[in-house]
Amino acid sequence: MTRTALVVRGGWDGHHPVEATELFLPFLRSSGFDVTVEEDPQVYADADRMAGVDLVVQSVTMSEASQEAIRGLRDAVAAGTGLAGWHGGIADSFRASSDYLQLVGGQFATHPSKHPDEVHGDQSDNYLRYTVEISELGRSHDIMAGIDDFELTTEQYWVLHDDLNDVLATTTHPVQPYHPWHRPITSPAVWTRDWGQGRVFVSTPGHSLDVLQDDNVRTIIERGMLWAAR
Repeated sequence: MTRTALVVRGGWDGHHPVEATELFLPFLRSSGFDVTVEEDPQVYADADRMAGVDLVVQSVTMSEASQEAIRGLRDAVAAGTGLAGWHGGIADSFRASSDYLQLVGGQFATHPSKHPDEVHGDQSDNYLRYTVEISELGRSHDIMAGIDDFELTTEQYWVLHDDLNDVLATTTHPVQPYHPWHRPITSPAVWTRDWGQGRVFVSTPGHSLDVLQDDNVRTIIERGMLWAAR
């Protein structure tokens, strides 16, 4: 039986929404999905179309969406449509919508930078070596099966989040003398979320194409999409 996947992409070009989503289209098709791509989140407001979507893969950093679009997405997920994404394409979308934030369960707050003496004024200022630590729940979850703690050099997301998330992996921001916080801060790095009859999957690693092609990150995202789908 063929399922339907809707890929919605756009927003800030720095996350390469076209190239990033293109990495996963062959996997979706080989997994039995009929894939369509839209460049505008207003598609979420089309209730008839959304009723036939089994999985939404969203890569829209920042940007804006209408109240009708957000309501349509929330209604679709509550009715069983899966929602999946990575990094800013899902965890830093539609900042003005509290309804969207509640649906996804986590909002990017910052990505701490290197020592002031090491910054150059480009994206690499925020590329830190950090560990993605699999949680106790994650070790028993299909998405994380066989994956151990692993390291990345990329943006380390500090995420505002709530307790409805099932956290499969975390990352901890250390105390540094050049930052104003005074104890280590642990943020979710991979989480799932049940919403009505639907499922939400988020991976915060995924800033750039090379990170998305990391074996661990790619495997987690591929499995996360399948897990979220109706």
